[in-house]
Amino acid sequence: MERTPITVHPPSPSGGRRVTAKGQILGLAHSDADLVEFLRRAGLEDAEHLLDDPARVLWRGGHAHEYAA
Repeated sequence: MERTPITVHPPSPSGGRRVTAKGQILGLAHSDADLVEFLRRAGLEDAEHLLDDPARVLWRGGHAHEYAA
């Protein structure tokens, strides 16, 4: 999964953003800390440094780092 794009989907109406990689749901993030933890569990040890790398993480809908609906 080293070069797999990560997708952070638009905020859900109840808050949080679904996170997927390779078509698999990693979880529902309510903060950057949640997102980093999901990426670490997926094997990306440098997860905290990837969040603003557009080649690795695609933020869809809404602004990056915002999780509220």
